[in-house]
Amino acid sequence: MLTLVLVFSSIGMSFAQENDTNKKGTIVTAFVVNALNDKGTIKFAFYTKENFRMKPLFAKSANIENGKSTVTFNNVLKGEYAIICYHDENDNGRMDFLENGMPQESYGTSNNPMNFGPPNFESSKFEVANENLFLEIKF
Repeated sequence: MLTLVLVFSSIGMSFAQENDTNKKGTIVTAFVVNALNDKGTIKFAFYTKENFRMKPLFAKSANIENGKSTVTFNNVLKGEYAIICYHDENDNGRMDFLENGMPQESYGTSNNPMNFGPPNFESSKFEVANENLFLEIKF
C-alpha cells in the first residue's frame, strides 16, 4: 500500500519539464482509451529503470474527452522507459486509496501488464529508438 501511495504521489507532485536541449530526440505519444468518465484529468509520468516509481523524467496532465486522453513527450533519447498514469477524477493532484489500501482511482502502465500489486519496470518497459512511438494504455 505504501509503495502505491509513493508512486502516485510522485506523479502528482512532480511535473518535471521536458529537456529542450536535445532537438533530435524521439516523440512518444501516450494515450488512455478507456477512462470511466470525463471528470478530472489523467496524470502521466515517464520513467527510466533508475528512477522508476520515484521522480519522473517527465510528467504531464491531460483532459479527458469521451473516455480518451493523450499526451506527447518530446525529445526522448534512445533507451528503455516506462509510463505510469492514473485518472485523477477529483483533480486533487494525487491518487486516492480506500482504507484497505486498494486504489480508488483507475491506473495503468505502458504495455498494459496484468500485474497484481504496484507497477514494475520490467513488465511496463518499452524501447525508444529512431521512430516516433504511439502507446495505448488501458486501465
